[in-house]
Amino acid sequence: MIEDILKYNKQFVENKGYEKYITNKYPDKKIAILSCMDTRLTELLPAALGIKNGDVKMIKNAGGIISHPFGSVIRSLMVAIYELGVKEVMVIAHSDCGACHMSSAQMIEHMKVRGIKQETIDMIRFCGVDFDSWLYGFGDTEKSVRETVKAILEHPLIPEDVHVSGFIIDSITGALSPVVE
Repeated sequence: MIEDILKYNKQFVENKGYEKYITNKYPDKKIAILSCMDTRLTELLPAALGIKNGDVKMIKNAGGIISHPFGSVIRSLMVAIYELGVKEVMVIAHSDCGACHMSSAQMIEHMKVRGIKQETIDMIRFCGVDFDSWLYGFGDTEKSVRETVKAILEHPLIPEDVHVSGFIIDSITGALSPVVE
C-alpha cells in the first residue's frame, strides 16, 4: 500500500494537485477541533462542518480524548492557542466509536498474539505505566465528551478566555449534537 501511495504522491506533485490546498499555518476560523481518528470522519467531519483546508487546527486520536494532562493533545492545544491564535475548541466524538468499551486487558492480549512478550509488558508496568488508565475505553460517549471538555477548561495552562464546547457527530449522517453539562 505504501508503494501505491508514494506513486500517487509523485503524480500529485507533478500535476500540481497541491495548488488548491495552499494556505498558511494560522487557522482562518481560530478553532481547534479534537476528534477521533476514525476513518469514517476523514472526509465526513470537514464536509459536515463546512470547513476546508486552512480553516481549523485538527487534532485526532483514538476516541478524541485527553489521556494525559501533559500529553500530546494538551501540547497541541497549547501550540494552537498560544502560537497560532486559536480562540475556541470543539471536542467532537462520534457514534459507534471503536474506543467505546475498549479494554486494556484485551489489547494486551492482542499485543501478545502479535509478539510482544509478557516480560516487556511487566517491565513497562514496573516503570510506572498503568495500562488500565492509559488504554481505557469509555462506555458513555456523552460522559467522555463532558470529561474531555472539563479537562481542557480546568487545565492550569489553558487560558480562561478560550471557549470549549463538546459535540457528538453521527458517523453516518454527519448530524452534530451538542453535549451539554
